[in-house]
Amino acid sequence: MTRHHVTSNSTFERRFGYARAVVDKDWIFVSGTTGYDYERSILPATVETQTRKALANIARTLAEVRASLADVVRVRYYVSDRAHVRRIAPILADTFGEIRPAATMVLCEMIEPEMLIEIEVTAVRRTPEDPD
Repeated sequence: MTRHHVTSNSTFERRFGYARAVVDKDWIFVSGTTGYDYERSILPATVETQTRKALANIARTLAEVRASLADVVRVRYYVSDRAHVRRIAPILADTFGEIRPAATMVLCEMIEPEMLIEIEVTAVRRTPEDPD
């Protein structure tokens, strides 16, 4: 079977019935990821810290399936406030500037008011014969 699930066993995954990521052949679909700090069991207060932590959480999920942020081909950002956009732009540019995935940003209300950003990505693992 080429499809499998990656799970972090979070309460959100159990409550809403989804996986942290789904891998189907070389495609990796990472679910919306917040900046929750699992080591400290907190959600950081600032959108900048949440953005960095969400990206780190995504990178950790990708690493579990032998991929990295460099393999991301599509990213979607869900942001709770227009004012956050200018604050996170430099972080996103630093992370994805050379990778340049297709991207969409949506302003929306989050499930919990302390959540300021959620990020989802699609990645594809490259085989050695794939061109750069």
